[in-house]
Amino acid sequence: MKPLELVGLPPLMERTAGSPAVTVGLIDGSVALDHPDLAGHPVRELRPARQGGPGRGRCGPKDACCAHGTFVAGILSARRTSVAPAICPHCTLLTRPIFSGGPYAGSGGPGPAPGPACMSGARTEELAAAVVETVAAGAQVINLSLAQAEPSGRRHRELDEALDHAARHGVIIVVAAGNQGTLGISSITRHPWTIPVVACDRGGRPLRLSNLGGSIGRRGLGAPGDGIVSLGIDGRALTLSGTSAAAPFVTGTIALLRSEFPAASAAEVRFAVTHSAAVRGRGSVTPPLLDAWAAYRLLLAAHARG
Repeated sequence: MKPLELVGLPPLMERTAGSPAVTVGLIDGSVALDHPDLAGHPVRELRPARQGGPGRGRCGPKDACCAHGTFVAGILSARRTSVAPAICPHCTLLTRPIFSGGPYAGSGGPGPAPGPACMSGARTEELAAAVVETVAAGAQVINLSLAQAEPSGRRHRELDEALDHAARHGVIIVVAAGNQGTLGISSITRHPWTIPVVACDRGGRPLRLSNLGGSIGRRGLGAPGDGIVSLGIDGRALTLSGTSAAAPFVTGTIALLRSEFPAASAAEVRFAVTHSAAVRGRGSVTPPLLDAWAAYRLLLAAHARG
């Protein structure tokens, strides 16, 4: 089954491409804002990446983290005629780079794929600051397709406080569950406000590389993460697998729902997304598949009664 169809997105995407009034925060690598499939869309950068680079809104030819950020941005905000899923291109995309650099040979060349090598370097203090800044800049949902540098068994006060801050401001946090193929949780996936996302194959089964765990199974979702095609930075499409690719399918769904139901609270939208999926079954450590259209119908029924 095609990725968008797997999680019930086509009928919701037919209704709307999103509203510019809904801001999606993307905390990731830099994004190639000059990419032609992002041109003309409401995309802006909150601040440059910490390691600089070739220029604001541009990616260096070997910047693996920028390739990753651009890939995720394509799933969310590329034009609908591009190779990318392009879930919510009319929403405002607010990018907050927190790292850049790392070797990248290109979409078809040898060398490490964009993702694990650079995305594992997010220091907790930097990530917490980025969450607070993105909330202050007006994001209503934030995508975290990254991993922390510190061990997962520890609690981190700064990050817990940042996620608490997002919850108080009604900003939904969607996080990649991680690609270590382990049974366990991190300080991000442990937090009660986050929605952890597991990568699934074309049949809706979790990939072996996806992390699972109690918090992930209870509060999380599965989404397409097997061979996802999106934007590259070298003029060619990029194909990646894993939870980094899966998380923006949930983020984009939330952005579309917040566009269609501007009066709905963050708690209502979060409930609709997580509980409409529960009808497909939920294991003790394995979350159910996202069902975007069921979430839409649930919100529609609730607001029709209201």
